[in-house]
Amino acid sequence: MPRFRHRIAHVITPHGHEASDKVDPAMEASAEGMRTLWISLAVLGVTTVLQAMVVALSGSVALLGDTIHNGADALTAVPLGVAFLLGRRAATRRFTYGFGRAEDLAGIVIVLTITASAALAAYTAIDRLLNPREITHLPAVAAAALIGFIGNEWVARYRIRTGRRIGSAALVADGLHARTDGFTSLAVLFGAGGAALGWGLADPVVGLLITIAILMVLGGAAKEVFRRLMDSVDPALVDAAESALRAVPGVVEVGELRMRWIGHQLRAEAAVVIDGGLELFSAHQVAVEAEHALLHAVPRLTGALIHPDPTPRTDGPDPHATLAHHRHPARAT
Repeated sequence: MPRFRHRIAHVITPHGHEASDKVDPAMEASAEGMRTLWISLAVLGVTTVLQAMVVALSGSVALLGDTIHNGADALTAVPLGVAFLLGRRAATRRFTYGFGRAEDLAGIVIVLTITASAALAAYTAIDRLLNPREITHLPAVAAAALIGFIGNEWVARYRIRTGRRIGSAALVADGLHARTDGFTSLAVLFGAGGAALGWGLADPVVGLLITIAILMVLGGAAKEVFRRLMDSVDPALVDAAESALRAVPGVVEVGELRMRWIGHQLRAEAAVVIDGGLELFSAHQVAVEAEHALLHAVPRLTGALIHPDPTPRTDGPDPHATLAHHRHPARAT
């Protein structure tokens, strides 16, 4: 029955397992990510320019802080775009896994950019607390805040949708970042409303609140980047991979399984226990079927290295005896 369902899946979603077949979808995903980045960059660029014009007219520090953050968010498309371009390059003898890790480096740049925007917004708000300035054109400030929310929410939905489709955590995180920017844009409305009611400190106070919101986004983005740098994967993916391997005919047990993200693609390494009496060709066929099962069970997996271990024999030598003194005691759990 599992084998029948497997064949049906092939008919519905045919795919190949040669190297060229695995590269093409990866390049298509990078191209889709690039398209999303440039379109969102244009939308946020227009939003930032419109808000900056209102800042120049009104002198609103809350709107200035929001405009700075929106501008910084737009610029995060640049390092991500460079990372997507690098990720499309073929592996070399020096970079044998390819250049997908460039997305992690882009994540670091994004975190630093968010940090800089938070520092600048905080400095400007504190300066305005110490040196108050009258806000003018309050209706324009309110309109600019709404523009910021609409622009950021559209970009957030677009980036998150594409990021989830192509498996890019960096793009999803950047989309969530844009969504938070949208809500901070709405916060500017409170500053404008407070100023309209005669509360002179409303604008810089909201500017400080926006700084806090930026710092909260910074914490989440830093955590996401740290996890990727430490080769963190969702345990549910590991569970799905183990279940798929155990369902392969000929696999007695899963000895070890490791997975890591390389950009927006997954790679896996697994040791599976098989019947020690199988001939070489049959053992290799079980390994091929195991990789095949993983490619179907784990989204965004582009390849897996399967090591077949023979079942132990009571009357024979340990097949791993030669490597025993090289093995590290730590095991993945």
